Formats: sequence, C-alpha cells, structure tokens
Amino acid sequence: MRAPLMALVASFAAALASPPAAGQQVTREAVAGIDKLARLETTVACAGAITPVAIPAIKAMGFVSIVNLRLADEPGAEIERNRAAAEASGLRYVHVPFSGASPDPAAADRFLEAITAEGAEPAFIHCSGGNRAATMWLIKRMAVDGWDADRASAEAEALGQTSAALRRWAIEYATSRR
Repeated sequence: MRAPLMALVASFAAALASPPAAGQQVTREAVAGIDKLARLETTVACAGAITPVAIPAIKAMGFVSIVNLRLADEPGAEIERNRAAAEASGLRYVHVPFSGASPDPAAADRFLEAITAEGAEPAFIHCSGGNRAATMWLIKRMAVDGWDADRASAEAEALGQTSAALRRWAIEYATSRR
C-alpha cells in the first residue's frame, strides 16, 4: 500500500515540476461582437476584431485587461470607443499599435511591458484577425516564460498565429531578448 502511494506522489510531483509539452488547452468560443476568439484556459485570449458591445462579455469571462494591437487607421478599429467601453466596464485597456507587415521591436517591447505588468492577466489580446495577437503571445512565451520556439509556436498557432514570416520575426525578437 505504501509503495503505490509513494509512486503516485512521485509521479504527481514530477508532473508539477515539468510543464505540459503542448501548453494549456486552447478553446474556440463564439461571442457576439468578437471575431475569431481563441482562449487559453484562464490566462489569455487572442482574438480578431471586437466591438464595444463585446466588452461587457469580455469582463464577464473574467479578463482584467484588454491589449489592442490594431493600428488606428485600420477600418473598424474603434480604438477610443473600445477604450471608453473597457474603462466603463472596469477593465484595463492598453493600445499597442502593431503592424504585421512591418513589425517594430518597440511595439513588442511595449506589449511585453503591458502583459507583464502586475494585475495584467488574465488578458484579452486582439487585433483584426488574431494573427498579430497570437504572435505577440508567442513572444511573451519565449521571452518571459522561457519556452522554446517549437512549443511557443505550436501554442501560438492554436491561438490563431498564421503568418510564417511574422512567426520568424517573433522568434528572432524573442531570442534576442533572452
């Protein structure tokens, strides 16, 4: 009896000591006013475009902050309307304009500052289609959490990261931050 119990305790301790190879479970959800929502358990959600109408639902899902990566001149970006709705709902709102066509390390720096600030998670990260949001999460996983590129890329792809060129840029950026 004692040996099986000790084996169970040892295997449980080993499981706690090593993070799961595939990361947390990613789920897809349909929420009015949110495009392409992919949620990583309770830590983060990456999504495409949102409307101010969706912000109370984001709050109800348990998120404490919204990080918006859209450029102000993108059609439908509604930066100030979303900021006002987030603040009215009691959510922290951070706008970090990030272009997937010409990625700027300064935007990645600002994102890392925003996502690692005390009380920033769980965070709802979005852009217009989800690719940039998941790319920034890939950067966070590598630069802050110490994940390797394969593991971080697999999770980012599950969250909506689709651009191979942007993925390469993110990996190079994150590797340079270590």
